[in-house]
Amino acid sequence: MKDFMKMMKQAQELQTRMTEVQQELDNLVVEGRSGAGLVTVKLSGKGDLRGLTLDPSLLKPDEKEILEDLIVAAFQDARGKAEEAMKSKMQSIAGDLPLPPGLKLF
Repeated sequence: MKDFMKMMKQAQELQTRMTEVQQELDNLVVEGRSGAGLVTVKLSGKGDLRGLTLDPSLLKPDEKEILEDLIVAAFQDARGKAEEAMKSKMQSIAGDLPLPPGLKLF
């Protein structure tokens, strides 16, 4: 019984740490550049798009913000579809495994 209680405590500690790591990743912002800095993309540690900057020389100056918003929206749409596809595939792999509530495999 003591071993079981120790295991449960370790599982709770692991769950707490995983939550902390997820929050850290969400707050982390990384920046990628291409075209010698003409295009800059900012993502959270979880891969969420936080910003996009295009050098005005790449487009018509009066449409710059519209293009940036469209790129962000397209990225989020594609990312959402990819996540749904991943969930669907993982559910088909996991089948009817009896998993504890709140346990995510994907």
